[in-house]
Amino acid sequence: MNLLIEIVKQRWRDRNDFFVGGNMFIYFSAQQVLNRDYRGPDFFVVTDIEEKPGMRGKWVVWEENGRYPDVIVELMSPSTFQEDLGAKKELYERTFRTTDYFCYDPETEVLYGWHLGADGYQPLKTDQQGRMWSEMLDAWIGPVPGEYLNLQWTWLRLFDAEGSIIPIAAEAERTRADAEAARA
Repeated sequence: MNLLIEIVKQRWRDRNDFFVGGNMFIYFSAQQVLNRDYRGPDFFVVTDIEEKPGMRGKWVVWEENGRYPDVIVELMSPSTFQEDLGAKKELYERTFRTTDYFCYDPETEVLYGWHLGADGYQPLKTDQQGRMWSEMLDAWIGPVPGEYLNLQWTWLRLFDAEGSIIPIAAEAERTRADAEAARA
C-alpha cells in the first residue's frame, strides 16, 4: 500500500487539503476506543482537510473536524477476507460513510469495489483491464504487474482518465530524463 500512498502524494503534490495514510489506526468514537474497536485500513485518503505540520501516527476523527476517510483500500488475505467484505464494509458504509471502498485479493488478483450512493454501497464494475473508477481519486484503480522497491508483484496502481499509469516521483523523473536525453 506504500505504492498507492506514494502515487497519491506525487499526483496531489501541489495540494495541501488532503491526507493519505495506511496501516494506522482510525479512532472514530470515545466508546470505540474503550472497546478497542478501532480500524487500521491498509490505505485511506481524507480530502477537504487542513494540512497539519508533522507526522500523524493515527487518525482521530473528532480531532479532525469529524472527517472520515473518503477512500479506503483493504488488502485481503484468507484470514481477513470475510471481515473485509462483511463487518468492515458495513462499518465503512454506515458509520464512516466512505465514498469509495476497495478490497484487493492479491492471490487471485481480483479487485472488489463500491461507491456510496443514496441507497448505500453500489458495486463498481471493472473495465476490460480489471480497473474500477474512483470518483474521489478521479482515477482508475487496478492491478498491474511491475516492480516496486525491487519486488516483482502485481501491484494496485492508479491510472488517469485516459488509462495512463500515474507515476510515482522516481518514474516521473526517469521519464523526464529520458525525454531530455532523446532531445540531446
